[in-house]
Amino acid sequence: MNTERSRNLFQKAQTLIPGGVNSPVRACKSVACDPLFVARADGAKIYDVDGNVFIDFLASWGPMILGHNHPTVVAAIQEALAHGTSYGAPCPAEVELAELVCEALPSVERVRFVSSGTEATMSAVRLARGYTGRKMVVKFDGCYHGHADSFLVKAGSGIITLGIPGSPGVPDDIVKNTLSIPYNDVVTLEKTLRDASLDIACVIVEPVAGNMGVVPPAPGFLETLRALTAELGIVLIFDEVITGFRLAYGGAQSYFGIMPDLTCLGKIIGGGLPVGAYGGKAEIMAKIAPEGPVYQAGTLSGNPLAMAAGAATLKALAEPGFYDRLNAKAAAYADRLAEIAAKHLPGATTLNRVGSMMTTFFTAGPVTDFTSAMTADTGRYAAFYREMLAQGVYLAPSQFEAAFISAAQREEDLATALEKTEWSFKKLPK
Repeated sequence: MNTERSRNLFQKAQTLIPGGVNSPVRACKSVACDPLFVARADGAKIYDVDGNVFIDFLASWGPMILGHNHPTVVAAIQEALAHGTSYGAPCPAEVELAELVCEALPSVERVRFVSSGTEATMSAVRLARGYTGRKMVVKFDGCYHGHADSFLVKAGSGIITLGIPGSPGVPDDIVKNTLSIPYNDVVTLEKTLRDASLDIACVIVEPVAGNMGVVPPAPGFLETLRALTAELGIVLIFDEVITGFRLAYGGAQSYFGIMPDLTCLGKIIGGGLPVGAYGGKAEIMAKIAPEGPVYQAGTLSGNPLAMAAGAATLKALAEPGFYDRLNAKAAAYADRLAEIAAKHLPGATTLNRVGSMMTTFFTAGPVTDFTSAMTADTGRYAAFYREMLAQGVYLAPSQFEAAFISAAQREEDLATALEKTEWSFKKLPK
């Protein structure tokens, strides 16, 4: 596979951009190769600058659930673009998208748009502290909630992939107010939340962990979390930046039937453009300025292009049967993928799947938390990644990420990807 133009671009980028990339995992260090530079994408395929074509399972890290360059979304963006790119003032499209979000998510009565998932989570935590008058944030090991200072404690894929224990530049005075505990451990959860001396304002959780690889909640974990936070007056925040509109139209909260107090969104609700949101109970959301005293602002919040793309995407996702078809397709693909892995590396892989997101861990498993995820053989994953890339299949350049099925992937795309998967597994060292 010729990658000369990508190599040249990466060399130049490294002289201009730290590490040559604008988000660390994209550098592909953990998979021991240079990144490809993408020229365009359409449907289920991406095309690099050297003309190579790949079946895409990265989906821009999740949001391209309809596939790339979806005509309905593109048309909505083009229509909005004809009227301008940014106003710094309210526009009708943000009201439309807000209405769609509030109608779709059972727990969201009011919503505030921002420009990224990180903005959504940091704003939700600030709101929870302002609402409760408490200071401590509880998160879970291996869950990633963006790169705000208070979240970079045992934080998931980017940190794990680069082998960074936290991050320089984050003062102890900030992280001392964040407590990270094991995911899926209800005993530690109850002991922690019942400790009144901790002054806990909120618990933030990925209802399905997606940043230590896909790790589903254990039976009863989310139910216990909801019951305890409700009893103790602690705000429960679901970080649905990945799962929102991915698992179901109503998100993971609808999928599992658990209603949080606040929800953070991103990825899909921008239809591929930069956007985030946080929303929840009207009583809590009323604390946000200018209605209340908790300040949060953003010049590009509610950007008309992102709002138009998001509204077009959500309307397409609301089509009857969309998620039944998507999840059934993902289940069939995952079953065959697991069979291939077991055939060629018996007892050496574990596949976790929830809806249309999945991870093949190169470990005997099971993978139920951060500790078990860390048993994965990252060197073997790197070899698998390189083989798949050479065969024209584009995966996440980290063992600790998800693969995503999109509506644009046809049966023949998935069948081809499975053929390439079998070929790649055959070439791996036993």
